[in-house]
Amino acid sequence: MTSSQANAVVDDFELDYVEMYVRDMDEQVALWRDSYGFVEAAVGGSPEEGFRATVMSQGAMRLVLTEATAEQHPASDYVLAHGDGIADIALRTGDVRSAFRQAVENGARALAEPVEHAGDDIAVSATVSGFGDVVHTLVQRRKGRAAGLPAGFRPLPGSGTGRKPVAAQGLRLLEIDHFAVCANVGELDAIVAQYEKSFGFDEIFEERIAVGSQAMLSKVVQSKSGQVTFTILQPDPAADPGQIDEFLKNHVGSGVQHVAFAADDVVRSVKALAGRGVEFLSTPDAYYSLLKQRISLSRHSLESLHELNILVDEDHAGQLFQIFARSTHPRRTLFFEVIERCGAQTFGSSNIKALYEAVEMERLAHQKNSL
Repeated sequence: MTSSQANAVVDDFELDYVEMYVRDMDEQVALWRDSYGFVEAAVGGSPEEGFRATVMSQGAMRLVLTEATAEQHPASDYVLAHGDGIADIALRTGDVRSAFRQAVENGARALAEPVEHAGDDIAVSATVSGFGDVVHTLVQRRKGRAAGLPAGFRPLPGSGTGRKPVAAQGLRLLEIDHFAVCANVGELDAIVAQYEKSFGFDEIFEERIAVGSQAMLSKVVQSKSGQVTFTILQPDPAADPGQIDEFLKNHVGSGVQHVAFAADDVVRSVKALAGRGVEFLSTPDAYYSLLKQRISLSRHSLESLHELNILVDEDHAGQLFQIFARSTHPRRTLFFEVIERCGAQTFGSSNIKALYEAVEMERLAHQKNSL
């Protein structure tokens, strides 16, 4: 493989689909349909394959919910170890064989060799390791097919798969903006280096966030296309244990802490989600008293942001608006974010502390109620 061929591979990684392993697929289908406005687009699996699955679709997103029906399926061990969670972040590329070879030669574990598919939108796929127990299926779609179903799935009638089906009224979640990953102490730099070498990602941001006696280290890596972003969080070993440590304990190792959904109107979408029963973290009133002193809002009123607990940040390129849903995971290890970017290219640095404090209050309240 020549240098130009290698660059052609790593430059075009985009997000294809995300797979969650779940204990109860029917329960999760109802959650994503009724609460988050996703549409059931396709089904897959069989008794012989040891699993059943449903593809949920909204905007450009394809979320696969997979339940093991046999112990030999990897979803069985995953759910036993971690509970429901993100297990596979599929990366689309123009040349799976070259991408697979490059990833493995640079340290990723080969989990499934490249295989051709007949009768699917996907021409070739392979699987390599990512971080923790999260893997990456490398996907090469047929010419002209930029989106569609995972291999082997059967479209449901009227789903409009591949045509960005219409979501629930008032709710427009467009795509996944980024994934937040919690890593064990000592893993942060290794994960960053692995994504740089194996997948050609770039490190675009880093910081240390301290809240009282607790602290965490953060680095952000992004594909050269800008379409896949991981914000990687690690506890600062010199500080007191906090929420990242608790995630790692309850999840049993590194994994995805939250997924950020991009919206074109965060106020409208949050109102729609709240109307569907999604609960969001609260933000102290003092945050909004100080907000008008540090930012001149380019979009949305201070009153609407305060009413809905939406956070705001600003960088050299513009502003962003974000809010975090309260975790409904039994282990409290996975939650979701809604974000609207108005030019901003960063990740809400000024809000990370506010988020940390909000999650910390939620964590302590949960501990108190559990006593």
